[in-house]
Amino acid sequence: MEASIFSLVPPILALIMVILTRRVLLSLGTGAIIGALMVNDFNPVAAAANIYGIVMGIIFDFEVEVVTFGTVTSAIFAEGFAINTWEFFIVLFLLLLGMMAALITRSGGSRAFGEWAMKRVKTRVGAQLLTVVLGLIIFIDDYFNSLTVGNVSRPLTDRHRISRAKLAYLVDSTAAPMCVIAPISSWGAYIIAIIAGIFATHQVTQYEALQAFLLMVPMNIYALVAIGLVLAVAWFNLDFGAMKTHETRALKTGELFNTKLGPIPGSQDDVQASEKGKVGDLIWPIVALIVGTVFFMITTGIEGTDGDVTILTIFENTDVAAALVYGGLFGLAIALILNVMKPKSGTTMGSALIIGMKSMLPAIYILFFAWTLISIIDALGTGTYLASLVEQSNLNPMFLPVILFVIAGFTAFSTGTSWGTFGLLLPIAGEMAAVIDITLILPMMAAVLAGSIFGDHCSPISDTTILSSTGAGSHHIDHVVTQLPYALIAAGITVISYIVMGFTASVILSLLVAFALLVLTVIVLKKLSVEA
Repeated sequence: MEASIFSLVPPILALIMVILTRRVLLSLGTGAIIGALMVNDFNPVAAAANIYGIVMGIIFDFEVEVVTFGTVTSAIFAEGFAINTWEFFIVLFLLLLGMMAALITRSGGSRAFGEWAMKRVKTRVGAQLLTVVLGLIIFIDDYFNSLTVGNVSRPLTDRHRISRAKLAYLVDSTAAPMCVIAPISSWGAYIIAIIAGIFATHQVTQYEALQAFLLMVPMNIYALVAIGLVLAVAWFNLDFGAMKTHETRALKTGELFNTKLGPIPGSQDDVQASEKGKVGDLIWPIVALIVGTVFFMITTGIEGTDGDVTILTIFENTDVAAALVYGGLFGLAIALILNVMKPKSGTTMGSALIIGMKSMLPAIYILFFAWTLISIIDALGTGTYLASLVEQSNLNPMFLPVILFVIAGFTAFSTGTSWGTFGLLLPIAGEMAAVIDITLILPMMAAVLAGSIFGDHCSPISDTTILSSTGAGSHHIDHVVTQLPYALIAAGITVISYIVMGFTASVILSLLVAFALLVLTVIVLKKLSVEA
């Protein structure tokens, strides 16, 4: 059953359940259980041990040959409870960010920033555009982008009655699309490193890896269309479907999220804000967070290089998770100092810190369930199966970019990881191009990058989708459902543009087609939004 069409069952089942039940943990948990049973030939004991091993592997660093409850537990003890630093640091960063956000609220910084911004950004359009601009500027890392932009923008968008689902879309649709076309980012360094390996394998000498990455930017049509579409949605208020429902309710009633689903998990509404707050109480901790994270990304990157220190080698070898934690500690320290300087408010600092940590627990729960499902999907060989469809295709080479886009989209959607899709499909795209037509290598790899971002936007188990919901303070299911139509529109434009690129071998013409289709889409959506 491994690496077959049946490996698609768990992720598709999870998505269907998310949409039908609107209960994220139940849906992800069901997908994980079904997947574990499939991996272990429907042996419930072995499946339970498999899930136990995965969950423990998220927390601890250990190795076992045969996974059982006993072997996993013994290995954890034998390794002295060694921590799996990547996942642990991501969770720790979330807790630090939650505490920092609670302290900013307690100091009155969020309230002061909202009042200050309302005087200068006087329209809903302005508030949305500011969010988009922040998302385009803070491209250093997608996790960092999703959480930071959401937290900074929320006081302003709340006051303009912009729904949390809309905010989550604005955040998510600028995070990954911008990171994937920025060479100086954690994403850019990772992709360039893969490209360099592909070129070395197939003896491609006409391009350097960085040069190839930059040449692929205009070929990454989905990322460009997604950014263009989110700008148009913000500027023209192009709301339809579920997004229209959320925005109409927010405008008419002031309810920023669907109250029928209950309060936003992890809300910090219990924190009482100081009346003496200043804009700096919000700005300085955020600045410290950004400066600290970038500084430690550079320093950890320098430590990881073998002497050849360049901007690209720094970002290729940086420890993103550790840098986020160090930056989070720096931001939290500044927030603590600013709170100490404030007169006492109704909420003590200790209580605010506890509320802040609790506010991030729902996101952490979802991440644990998603990471578990992703591991099981990997064991089933879902990505390998989808990649084999590309290798087995004997279609006309002109269709390869669009085929790779679709396959990469479905792979990232099913596995919940764009980085994993990059690592799996970029080498396959390079190998196919080397065999069929080496001149197609750049558009084929660009199609993989574009499809990976599309799938990431659609997937309820994607890290960035989860963290965009968290940063915006939105119900995760609302973000998934409201963003999906916009992602599908951008994907439709991309598919047509890649077909044009395949037939004409012209990047410029395919971009012109994408731009024309985007303009036409905006006109139609604007008309529909007015009539609705």
